[in-house]
Amino acid sequence: MNQQQEKVVVVGSGLMGTGIAHAFSSSGFSTVLVDASAEALARAVDAIGKIFSDGVKLGKLAPGEAAAAAARLTTSTDLVAAATGATLLVETVTEKLDVKKAVIAQAVAVLAPDAIIATNTSALSVTEIAASVAAPERVVGMHFFNPVHKMKLVELVRGLATSDDTVERSRAYCSAIRKTAIVVNESPGLTTSRMSALLGNEAMFMLQEGTATAEDIDIALRMGFNHPMGPLELGDLTGWDTRLNVLRYLHQTLGEKFRPCPLIIKMVAAGRLGRKTGHGVYQYKDGQCVPGSGLKASAL
Repeated sequence: MNQQQEKVVVVGSGLMGTGIAHAFSSSGFSTVLVDASAEALARAVDAIGKIFSDGVKLGKLAPGEAAAAAARLTTSTDLVAAATGATLLVETVTEKLDVKKAVIAQAVAVLAPDAIIATNTSALSVTEIAASVAAPERVVGMHFFNPVHKMKLVELVRGLATSDDTVERSRAYCSAIRKTAIVVNESPGLTTSRMSALLGNEAMFMLQEGTATAEDIDIALRMGFNHPMGPLELGDLTGWDTRLNVLRYLHQTLGEKFRPCPLIIKMVAAGRLGRKTGHGVYQYKDGQCVPGSGLKASAL
C-alpha cells in the first residue's frame, strides 16, 4: 500500500476518533479529522500533539518524524469537503444507528468510487448501517480499541453484504498502521465488546451489592487476570453513557443477561460519565484519578 496516494477521513473527534486519526497520520496517510465542533477538533489536535511529543521524549519518535506526522493531519467541520476523493472513511460518531447512517449517507456521494466505508461501532449492526448506501459491499466494521496508540487489535466486522475484497483491503490498512486484525462475522457486541460489557456490568453489580470496593474489584482483574485495567477503570475511560447504550442494545438483542445494572443507569442520569466529566466510579483531577475516590457502596 502506498500511503501517499491514500486519503483517510475520520469522522468524530472523541477519544476514539482522535486515536484513529493519530494512527493513520503517524503511519504516512494524509488524514482529515472531521467534527461539527471546532472546539472538539482543537482538543483532539492538542491530544494528538501530546502523543507525538511524548513519543519524542521517550525516544520512540524522531522530532522530524513527529513534525511530518503532525503536518499530515488536518481538521474540518465540513464533512462533504473533507470526504471528497477520500479512499477510506472511518466513522466513529456516537453509538446511535440513525446518526451513523446520516454521516455515511452524507459522505458516500463524494468519496472515491471504490472507497472503503468503515464504522468503528462496538455493538451496532454493520448490515443495518450499510443499508444507508447503494454499495453495501464496501461497508465494513473497523473496531479499534482505546487508547488506540497503545492497543494493537482491530476487529474487522463482516456485514451481510461486505465483500472479500473490502475485508482484505481493510486488513491491509490495519497492517499499514501496525495493527493486528481479526475478522468477525456480524454479531451483537462482536467478540470483545460483548465480553467487556458483560464483565463491566457484573463489576457494577458487585459494587452496588457491596461485594468489594471499586478499587479492590479493579485490582482483582489487574492482578488476578493480568488485565491492564480493571473493569470499573475501563468504564470510566470509555464513558458510562457509551457503556449503557451498548448494554441496552445487547439486552434487546441477546437477552436478560445483558440487562444494565441499575447503578450504571443512575450514574448516567447524574452526569457521572467517567473521565470526560471528571467523575464516574472514580473522581479525576487534571486528568488523573484521585486516590481513594472510588464510589462507596454506602453512598448508593
